[in-house]
Amino acid sequence: MNSFLLTMTMMLHSACSQQSAADINLVQQGSSSYSIVIPASPTKAEDRAAVILQQYVQQISGAKLPVIRENSYKDQPAVFIGSTAHSSGPEKIAGEGFHIGTAGRQVFIRGGSGKGVVYGVYYLLETYMGCRKDAGVPAVVPASKQVRIPGGLAVTQSPAFVYRETYYPPSLDPEYLEWHGLHRFEDLWGLWGHSFFKLVPPKTYFATHPEYFSLVNGKRQPMQLCLSNEKVYELAVAYFKKAIADNPDAMYWSVAPEDGGGACTCDDCKKADAAEGGPQGSLIRFVNKIAAQFPEQQFTTLAYGYTAKAPLKTKPTRNVFIMLSTIDAYRQEPLAAAASAAGFRKNLEDWEAVTQNLFIWDYTTQFTNYLAPFPDYDNLQSNLQYFAKHHVKGVFSQGSGETYSDMAEYNSFVQAQLLWNPNADMTKVNSSFLNGYYGKAGPWIGKYMQALSAAVKSTHAVLDIYGNPVFNAKDYLSPARIDEYSALLDKAEATAEGDTAFLQRVYRARLPLEYTVLQQSRVYGTGRYGYLQPDGSVSAKWPARIKKFVAACKAAGVTELAEGGLSPDAYQQEWDELLARKWVKSLAFGAKVTLVNPYTPEYSPMKEQTLTDGLTGGKDFSYNWLFTYGKDMIATIDMGSSKRIGQISLNFLLDPRHYIFLPERITVEVSADGSNYTVAGTQPVAPPQEDDALQIRHFNFAVSGENARYIRVSAVCPGTLPDWRATPGKKAALCCDEVTVE
Repeated sequence: MNSFLLTMTMMLHSACSQQSAADINLVQQGSSSYSIVIPASPTKAEDRAAVILQQYVQQISGAKLPVIRENSYKDQPAVFIGSTAHSSGPEKIAGEGFHIGTAGRQVFIRGGSGKGVVYGVYYLLETYMGCRKDAGVPAVVPASKQVRIPGGLAVTQSPAFVYRETYYPPSLDPEYLEWHGLHRFEDLWGLWGHSFFKLVPPKTYFATHPEYFSLVNGKRQPMQLCLSNEKVYELAVAYFKKAIADNPDAMYWSVAPEDGGGACTCDDCKKADAAEGGPQGSLIRFVNKIAAQFPEQQFTTLAYGYTAKAPLKTKPTRNVFIMLSTIDAYRQEPLAAAASAAGFRKNLEDWEAVTQNLFIWDYTTQFTNYLAPFPDYDNLQSNLQYFAKHHVKGVFSQGSGETYSDMAEYNSFVQAQLLWNPNADMTKVNSSFLNGYYGKAGPWIGKYMQALSAAVKSTHAVLDIYGNPVFNAKDYLSPARIDEYSALLDKAEATAEGDTAFLQRVYRARLPLEYTVLQQSRVYGTGRYGYLQPDGSVSAKWPARIKKFVAACKAAGVTELAEGGLSPDAYQQEWDELLARKWVKSLAFGAKVTLVNPYTPEYSPMKEQTLTDGLTGGKDFSYNWLFTYGKDMIATIDMGSSKRIGQISLNFLLDPRHYIFLPERITVEVSADGSNYTVAGTQPVAPPQEDDALQIRHFNFAVSGENARYIRVSAVCPGTLPDWRATPGKKAALCCDEVTVE
């Protein structure tokens, strides 16, 4: 028996010894006279609730309570589950709520809609019988021959939100969902999320009917749908007729744009949008029109990106739900106060004024680095309270999905409690989870989380859902602070020593720190915290450290390190290639760099020196690339003295997804005095094609053995984005790395 289980058993026996005369003896000395009574014609939820209670009481005590239908009931002591004739409590229970009551020897558990009665059984098991399920692991069940329930119970609860989802690995466990009153979109939606191209697939229709798709920059492109086209509406209606017939139990159906820009600008769409204040106008009109054809169904659409604002005139109809995104806000402050969330707050208030059917699509992880420490922990409650205050009906809290991430179990557990009751006592919620999931190590994990949160505040750090631990190396993820956090986790490990389960959980909590150290080492290079020695050779301890980290990732259930990113094995391969890379003794290593146009600081942590630090960038633009947005990159490198040059080489990144393109032209010049330059070479670069993959392009310039001290590299940034990537408000960026001189 582990220490937590022993503690819970002692608590249960202690409670038993202090029982009052009114307490109900459900099981005594491993035996029970009680039956579980369900209606004569039970619902699926009532049937399931009875079986759950029967199984857990048997696990606790060894006593198996028989489950009988009410028409066989003979006035024996009973736990009545569901809407039986004997049921007590309020006449109506709101939503998926529940009521637990006792009267005399009898116990009553009723539910509202859906799985309310199941939630009631799990509440009884956790609150009064000492059972726990803190994550997607088997429940903790105390052992006792005595099971007692307090007399005089009258507990009624209803959830604050009708849709409650926290998207983390624990939610892969169906029992975890039921235990904590959560949903999964797969179970509620017949069609989810970005759905335009499921309704009208470009592969099927674009070649023959380009008019079904958006007109962008004067050209039909498969970026979005043309919502004023009557045939598009007819195809969508035909899709839903079949889909609804095939899945009549689905609660919601999504009609929403694809991720990205490209709203249609044809005359009819443009006219609707002008009247409504933006592209949300043609969208809401289109969704309303479809919803009118299916009045018994409920439809959702996304207020996200170019459709985030509420329309000026048209209101969503009664069976249309708006799912508003919080994507543009940083996470170091509550959404109710953060300056970055001002646009979201305005949109929320405007949507609140035109519809009572509001859902929120929220974000509580760093999508570009799932394992990076992301301490938004203190803001979870205030954000959900803010949503509830503005009459939001449902929340999709998007975490890392099926892959493990920073404090995934904590985030899932706490969000579950708050989605049910945003005003829950967070001191109790935190204590319950930390002590239950980590045992004696719980307080140290709590101190670790507090230290992270405090550092974010004291350093005025930015928590960006598309950030990177490299960008925070000078604030809350500085090497000195990482050492402080590590010391707290060392104490957590020492406290958990001897209990394998708790110790493994502490190891998982440490993974984000180790990931941060490894990632930051890539930009520190030959510096103190880098993976290279001053002479460019690999630090002897690094290969083993990476291998150990990858193994720990697999053990923790990490399947990808970023949204659509590397698996642990692919991460190992990436490091293997990096460690095997030949060190080039560039004549320009460490040379001073001067720029005409500024780099983008949030994506260039090593500033101008990125071009001469000896480290070459990979396919992630966050690492070792000099990022220049919307302007030419013109860099002058001062090698300190005149040197004989034979070749100059450099790399550029092509990453259309992030609007990073190759320059139109590259010119390299050399100079002895920094004033008079000679052109060493010019290379025009072919424009990108729509099917170009993410790639690194290498460019060489022969210099014919000239002596020079200065090198000037000029790269012409594309003035416009290609039609197939054109997005209002976006410009092309250049990413250049390591100017190597030999």
